[in-house]
Amino acid sequence: MQLLLFPPLKALMGSPCLRLLLPRAAPRTQCGCRCGIGHPLRPGQYSTISEVGLQSGRGRVSLPSKAAERVVGRWLLVCSGTVAGAVILGGVTRLTESGLSMVDWHLIKEMKPPTSQEEWEAEFQKYQQFPEFKILNHDMTLSEFKFIWYMEYSHRMWGRIVGLAYILPAAYFWRKGWLNRGLKGRVLALCGLVCFQGLLGWYMVKSGLEEKPDSHDIPRVSQYRLAAHLGSALVLYCASLWTSLSLLLPQHKLPETRQLLWLRRFAHGTTGLVFVTALSGAFVAGLDAGLVYNSFPKMGESWIPEDLLTFSPLLKNVFENPTTVQFDHRILGITSVTAITVLYFLSRRIPLPRRTKIAAATLLALAYTQVGLGISTLLMYVPTPLAATHQSGSLALLSVALWLMNELRRVPK
Repeated sequence: MQLLLFPPLKALMGSPCLRLLLPRAAPRTQCGCRCGIGHPLRPGQYSTISEVGLQSGRGRVSLPSKAAERVVGRWLLVCSGTVAGAVILGGVTRLTESGLSMVDWHLIKEMKPPTSQEEWEAEFQKYQQFPEFKILNHDMTLSEFKFIWYMEYSHRMWGRIVGLAYILPAAYFWRKGWLNRGLKGRVLALCGLVCFQGLLGWYMVKSGLEEKPDSHDIPRVSQYRLAAHLGSALVLYCASLWTSLSLLLPQHKLPETRQLLWLRRFAHGTTGLVFVTALSGAFVAGLDAGLVYNSFPKMGESWIPEDLLTFSPLLKNVFENPTTVQFDHRILGITSVTAITVLYFLSRRIPLPRRTKIAAATLLALAYTQVGLGISTLLMYVPTPLAATHQSGSLALLSVALWLMNELRRVPK
């Protein structure tokens, strides 16, 4: 384990990517002596991030400075990007039906992929014992199996990278004293959620490996567990991005008018609606609901399909009927883009900073782009590249909605 982790970590600590997280040193002027004398610094400003800790005289500070906050903010921004990559890669894995190719879960052992023909054949034989091969892929070749195996392997390894991206820097910043009490609580929660994600991912995969003698349906993971896995990933992404934006972007001192209060509340509600719409996509993917009623705006020949409420009890249709799941996703998508349009025009009636106006306009443009991608994906029977772009668009839409919320947040007194 040491041989696997220590050399990459040592290289990472000296890499240009990590140095980008650190504030640049203040320029120095040369004097007659051998050492350089730095320009005088304003209060609260440090020439290098290492000097943040030196100001206390003991190598650490009890509260983070502005420079340390910027470092933590950039770190969490990178972390949110890794989570977004995991969500996108997970969506592609689901679209290519690769998620059930790895039938075991080992934190360390599975990091090494098969290298010899014998190892690949042994892995393939394990896969052949489970329902997906017996019912759906009984004529699959070894080369085809390698493709879906590497897709799932990439998703799992990316998840481990996400875990390291959170836990190792968190421990470093904690030791340096760059996290105040509030940030410590948030960072602990984020690291705990990362670990929970890994366990929840295996719990989801396990549901697709179970034998179901009374069912002749295509083996797939539980849509409930898939929604839980995606939902927790979205919570992790939103929490990381929100904290990052709060640390990096200076707050606007907006006048607290009634119009601004209503705009702020409407922005919060709209962001919540975007989140629920993205989450409903997990049920669409889990039930392959995008492959029914591939027409728009009507579903087949009618606005409301006849099999919308065929399951009993009625509530079961919302989560298990593919027709109802697609119908709900359509309604949520239309409602979201309508709310975003209203939010944009409300924002134009209030004098707002330029950056806030850009956020509102970007949100509107992304919303209509996302609708176009969703309709195209449906009409073309869910091609993988287009469907993956549509799933990525939901993350982009959620990101800009959070950005706008952050722009409108109340300045503490």
